Amino acid sequence: MMGAMTENRYYATHAETLDRALTAIRERDYWSPYPESPSPRVYGENAAAEGKAAFESYLGKPFPIDQPGERVATESSPFGIALDIAYPHTDVDTLMAHAQQAMPAWRDAGPQTRAGVCIEILSRVHANVFELANAVHATSGQAFVMAFQAGGPHALDRGLEAVAYAYAEQTRHPAAAQWTKPAKGEPLTMSKRFHVVPRGVALVIGCNTFPTWNSYPGFFASLATGNPVVVKPHPGSVLPMAVTVRYAREVLAEAGFDPNLVQLATDLPGGTIAATLAQRPEVKIIDFTGSGAFGEWLEANARQAAVYTEKSGVNTIVVDSTDDFAGMCGNIAFSLSLYSGQMCTTPQNILVPAGGIATDQGQKSYQEVADGIAAAVHKLTAADPARGVEIIGAIANEANLRRIDAARDHGEVVLDSKPLTHPTYPDAVVRTPLVLKQAADNENMFASEWFGPISFVVATDSTEQSLQLFRRIVGGRGALTASVYSTDEKVLDATEQAALDVGVHLSCNLTGGVYVNQSAAFSDFHASGANAAANAALTDGAYVANRFRIVQSRRHS
Repeated sequence: MMGAMTENRYYATHAETLDRALTAIRERDYWSPYPESPSPRVYGENAAAEGKAAFESYLGKPFPIDQPGERVATESSPFGIALDIAYPHTDVDTLMAHAQQAMPAWRDAGPQTRAGVCIEILSRVHANVFELANAVHATSGQAFVMAFQAGGPHALDRGLEAVAYAYAEQTRHPAAAQWTKPAKGEPLTMSKRFHVVPRGVALVIGCNTFPTWNSYPGFFASLATGNPVVVKPHPGSVLPMAVTVRYAREVLAEAGFDPNLVQLATDLPGGTIAATLAQRPEVKIIDFTGSGAFGEWLEANARQAAVYTEKSGVNTIVVDSTDDFAGMCGNIAFSLSLYSGQMCTTPQNILVPAGGIATDQGQKSYQEVADGIAAAVHKLTAADPARGVEIIGAIANEANLRRIDAARDHGEVVLDSKPLTHPTYPDAVVRTPLVLKQAADNENMFASEWFGPISFVVATDSTEQSLQLFRRIVGGRGALTASVYSTDEKVLDATEQAALDVGVHLSCNLTGGVYVNQSAAFSDFHASGANAAANAALTDGAYVANRFRIVQSRRHS
């Protein structure tokens, strides 16, 4: 009885938030219940200091979570922060057994109760958002303000968005119905009940660069639809999701449910627990963000599960003309520089006619366009290193450094990548973006993803050829974002048609405070599921509807 009372309290507490989220996904206008500014005026004078202290309390110790298994530490901070946090390596059999034991009561609680508990988890994490932000900052290499925004409020927005879609899909049909069919004599009547039944254990495989933003949609979509969730974080960024799991288990226990509905699956150094879990028969849902190779392996080998993947892609900008050359260069430069290009939405290929473009400053040659973008990148990053590091952050892993070195041999350098000294973290691995010129006939080189602070300004014969390249590369390799600059409505329409054909979201003539590599929950869809870069969209009805089934029972009235 106590558990039921607690469950109902959580729904009652958060019913207004859920209702507002349901309205937001229908209207698609701006809305967020989680303020994105870390200002003391918003969160209070002591929130930042208390959150940092909570983060520091984890360092050099076993992480406080009640799961069995030997303790392992795998993280290395791009900023050189000594982490040394040991997490439990729980064996796979135990994870599966505990998840299955926890599922029936959670299933029987129903969509309303589950939504209330999920929103309470989001609320609990939000109450500790500075702790979470420090964890994201230290492990991913994001500058702190970005770690706060993307790793905190924006990730929470996406989690709540998933809960709203899950609730809407689960309640699309009535829970019960009276069926009456006219017949000779007495009509046939039956009472029918329709039960939302979860698919099974859900596996969330996290990434290094956006450990919460990319994990929260799948995490909350699966949990809200009745599935126990096993979180396998990236070995380089365990803490953000460990903190999330800790608070989720805390809320679940308070609500009268088995905390093993949410478990942490930490791997041994060099281990393969993700692949092992992915092929367990109990695992029926997998969410993955990361390399194309492992994403494709999951799609081919985890045949028992519904697999949602976000993989590599080749994000592209088509430049035809502009009525704000400085604004265009500045906007593109910020997109290239933000978090050192380590975003799945960062542009890579900038397609510019070799004959130049018309601008508000007169005709600009291809070289002038490349130089303008490079100069804007330099101004944001290397011109003032103390300011620059707060935009570019740190390099998340060694592979990104190797790609920078390799890319120099594949084009003419317009702006070289250079190391910067971080004023706060002397051991931080910081690199400015690399901008290269490239010829259109070298398509085999720039048609694949070069993840990290690497971009190519590609000289094409014309905007028409740019669109042909756009269709061919994005159609074959996929992309999460696309952008176009043109003062010609016919070019804008042609680019939009091309974007529809290859299934990529398009932004037109961005010159202000909106950037192609940023998306707003409740309004923008992240990925489309319509090209090779991702097989699902964050977040829509299709993303949640396959995480449960409707099972009915009927009897004569």
